[in-house]
Amino acid sequence: MDTRPFSPEVIVTSIPTLLPYLAVTLVVGVTSILTGSLLGMLLAWAKLSGNRIIRALADGYTYIIRCTPSIVLLFIVFYGLPKLAEEEFGIDMDDLSRAVFVIITFTLLFGAYVSEVFRSAYETVERGQYEAAVTIGLSPAQAFFHVLLPQAAVIALPNFGNSVINLMKESALAYTIGLIDLLGKTNLILAQNYGAYGVELYISCLLIYWGLSILIERAFLQMEARLSHREAGA
Repeated sequence: MDTRPFSPEVIVTSIPTLLPYLAVTLVVGVTSILTGSLLGMLLAWAKLSGNRIIRALADGYTYIIRCTPSIVLLFIVFYGLPKLAEEEFGIDMDDLSRAVFVIITFTLLFGAYVSEVFRSAYETVERGQYEAAVTIGLSPAQAFFHVLLPQAAVIALPNFGNSVINLMKESALAYTIGLIDLLGKTNLILAQNYGAYGVELYISCLLIYWGLSILIERAFLQMEARLSHREAGA
């Protein structure tokens, strides 16, 4: 049986073809991060609430989502949500872009993960600092935004950055429901080539994801350094 030799030049020529589809991956990822962060803040607030029922619901949601494989949740949202919307509310979701279902899925996932990041960071800051700020005349809102939040942000940033990188990598699963993003385009080219140069094409895709992860990591390291310097100066 003849085997095709490994061709490094295919890696170089494939990257320019794949790069435009990184935009789809970024739009899905960034939108999911923004909406997921809002959900995570809401869940963190619920977990810190004095209401036992609200706390239990937030903890239960986080537990269920964290124990659900990403691809399973994606399939449930993609196949189950349109049926639920049509049967219960008479809403037709069949014409929606596949990107919408990916964003919904990763919003649910990201929100669950970062809620723990936000909660633990908030609880790490000494409560006495908040009370002291209120004592010297700051309003509760001012004490939160000027005293608690900057310190909690420094603590949360490394884990939040790791969650962002993980989400960007997890978003590669979007190809499983037909979204033509970075990995989706890679598989499309592979199919058009009748399976040829599979290793080279996947290496090209890997290098783009690798570069994206490095850029995100460096961006968060710079943000962390600036916040830490600002806090030290304060």
